[in-house]
Amino acid sequence: MPKVGDMRESKFLKQSDVGNGVLLTITGCEQHNVAMEGQPPEQKWCLIFAETSKPFTINSTNLQLCEQIFGSDDTDDWMGHKLVLYNDPNVSYGGKLVGGIRVRAPRTAAPAVQPKTTKLPPAPVDPEDMTAESIPF
Repeated sequence: MPKVGDMRESKFLKQSDVGNGVLLTITGCEQHNVAMEGQPPEQKWCLIFAETSKPFTINSTNLQLCEQIFGSDDTDDWMGHKLVLYNDPNVSYGGKLVGGIRVRAPRTAAPAVQPKTTKLPPAPVDPEDMTAESIPF
């Protein structure tokens, strides 16, 4: 059965949209009116992604994380880069744990595993070839 939160339509990304993590490509950063219908306008900054039509309302913490991930405070530098959005149950609001969406850098591919080299035993030595200098001890 669906949860009530899943039944509410939203034009913005919400926790249930991202689950344990979705990889998205940033295509824009723009302001959107996030006010409820009939309320005075309230503009918030949102990230726009290629893979979804829903904008992501970005809070101060996620802005700082993006700045750290992309190494720039200029959102123009973020365009075309990938970002993982995931549901973090430890997000608090008003002193209460409410959960929310967090961002992180995509995991890099694991390095290729190098084949194990088998150490070969030393070649057999002909006792007649041995001299005092060839003995290692």
